[in-house]
Amino acid sequence: MLPPSLDELIDANHPVRTVSRVIDQINLDGLIKTYKGGGTTSFHPRMLLKVVVYAYLSNVYSSRRMEAALKENIHFMWLSGMQQPDHNTINRFRSDRLKEVVKKIFAEVVTMLIDSGQVSLKDVYTDGTKIEANANRYTFVWGKAIKTSKARMGEALKELWQYAESVAAEELKDQTPTTFAPVSAEQVKQTIDKIDEALKDKPITRKAKQKLGYARKNFADRITRYEAQEKILAGRNSYSKTDTDATFMRMKEDHMRNGQLKPAYNLQLSTSDQYILCYSLHPNPTDTLTLAPHLDQFEQLHHTLPKTLTADAGYGSEENYALLEQKEIEPYVKYNTFDKEQHKANENPFHPENLFYNDAQDCYYCPMGQPMRRIGDKHIKTASGYEQTYARYQAQRCEGCPLRSSCHQSKYNRIIEVNYNLKRHRQKARQNLQSEQGIRHRKQRCHDTEPVFANIKHNKGFKRFMLRSLPKVAIETALICMAHNFQKAVA
Repeated sequence: MLPPSLDELIDANHPVRTVSRVIDQINLDGLIKTYKGGGTTSFHPRMLLKVVVYAYLSNVYSSRRMEAALKENIHFMWLSGMQQPDHNTINRFRSDRLKEVVKKIFAEVVTMLIDSGQVSLKDVYTDGTKIEANANRYTFVWGKAIKTSKARMGEALKELWQYAESVAAEELKDQTPTTFAPVSAEQVKQTIDKIDEALKDKPITRKAKQKLGYARKNFADRITRYEAQEKILAGRNSYSKTDTDATFMRMKEDHMRNGQLKPAYNLQLSTSDQYILCYSLHPNPTDTLTLAPHLDQFEQLHHTLPKTLTADAGYGSEENYALLEQKEIEPYVKYNTFDKEQHKANENPFHPENLFYNDAQDCYYCPMGQPMRRIGDKHIKTASGYEQTYARYQAQRCEGCPLRSSCHQSKYNRIIEVNYNLKRHRQKARQNLQSEQGIRHRKQRCHDTEPVFANIKHNKGFKRFMLRSLPKVAIETALICMAHNFQKAVA
């Protein structure tokens, strides 16, 4: 006689029950403290969290679609207890309330997986993918364009100064600036004021007058704007005006096949048995500089570090090898020539790797038997500030050598540069990767990280963020990672 309850309509093993049961066990004191109390009655944050996490598990990412589901979908109705928060409430909860606590919630979910024996933090597999930002693809700022514009302004100021000297040499005597490169708006204004003062009451050409008027009207304001843009860039090559945290990157989803750059974030994941253990977002288009902050995030989430880390050649830099050695993590990380070495040995006898090295005399011998003596060291700093050291060796008599055209193209005696620290790290990596355990890790990496990206992008259709700015995008990332782990656990 009575209508069935929602509980009777939901299967006992349905994923919605798993989401509800797991979130009921999570400590949400940090989230609850974000509510000050007083005023009208609020929706309980635990209920809202269940709704949002289950929405991401169900491929529902829009707050308006979540609002509709709470009125139409029995699973959402069951989770909310028939409460119906509107899309503004859901969006404020997702964007603001979860900002400080979502990392801890994600870590607790992973801890539960560890306690249940489904996953381990010992062996991790790390890789990255790019996800498009919710930003206009055609409103951008390029760092190189700013440098070019500033250089042109410097040249224009120099030309104006030289013209002013030709007309009023006495007035500008001993006042020539040390540089015309526009360092600041005040420096540009002072230079233009000096030119103005020197040319006062002087007969000048119409063209020079126009150039000076344009510089006076625009240069200082443009420098102020460039300074603000360079502050936002913070060392990046570009950013989108509608999401200044997003960097323009080359995407794999290039349907026009024209190499179009799109605003995106570089998502780094560490996985184990296709469960996501750690996530981090980066503005770097390449993976080389992402490993250090990613491991910091791993340690922050789980208060420990993995025993082994497996990654592809995109991470195989001297800096990353040194970092893993310092943190006592066994590296199974390829370097850029590892795969080539496996298929075909380097048969070029002139390659530095194939030259004979005399350890006692610290010299190399070229194919003609000529010694190449050490002439000093070369120090290079990477973009992150890591210092690399290269030993330099030079031949003594290349002139007249019958093999010179095959050996090198320099006009002078050949010089080779050898990074001994990188050679040591590569030797260790080669041994690890060619070992029985290394072969197993290399095979597992392809089956561990790639299916995770495929599930997120293809199965769940998550190819573009809904929110803007790095803090809010990080919340979305945590939610999609939790949704993936829930889906994997109940599969």
